Amino acid sequence: MTRGRTELGEITPHNIKQLKRLNSVVFPVSYNEKFYKDVLEVGDLAKLAYYNDIVVGAVCCRIDTEEDGRRRLYIMTLGCLAPYRRLGIGTVMLKHVLDYCEKDGNIDNIYLHVQVNNDSAIEFYKHFDFEIIETKEHYYKRIEPSDAHVLQKTLRTAKPAAQQE
Repeated sequence: MTRGRTELGEITPHNIKQLKRLNSVVFPVSYNEKFYKDVLEVGDLAKLAYYNDIVVGAVCCRIDTEEDGRRRLYIMTLGCLAPYRRLGIGTVMLKHVLDYCEKDGNIDNIYLHVQVNNDSAIEFYKHFDFEIIETKEHYYKRIEPSDAHVLQKTLRTAKPAAQQE
C-alpha cells in the first residue's frame, strides 16, 4: 500500500460524532459527554486525522497547570484505526502536539497514560523520547490489565521557585 495523504482537521459540533465512534473502536475505555464537551473547547489541542479524506484517527489533549505554576500538556487520547497503523498517521498527530508545545514555549512536559500491556504504544512514544516515569495500579476501571504506565517527555527543566522575601 503506497503512502497516502495525511491531514489534520478541526473537531466541531458537526463531526464530534465521528470522534465518538472512532474512540469507541480504538480504545478499550469509554469517554463521557464531558470529555467531548471539553474537546470542543480546546481548539488546536484536539484534531481528527484524515487519511485520503477518511477519518482514521484523532488526538485530544489538555493543558494542566500545577500548583507551582508549571504547565504540562496531557495527551488524553491519541489513536488510529488498526488498518491504518504504521502509515505515519500517529507520527503526524504527535508532531502536531510537539509543534503546539514549541510554539507555546511555556510547557514543561508532555505526559499520558498507557495500558501496561500496550507494547506498540509504549515503543511508539519511546521513539519520541518519552520515558516511563511511574506505573499506576488499578488506573483503569473495567478493563484488564487495569494498570497504566505514565509516560512523559520533558521539554524543559523546571526553574527553581522564586525565593520568598
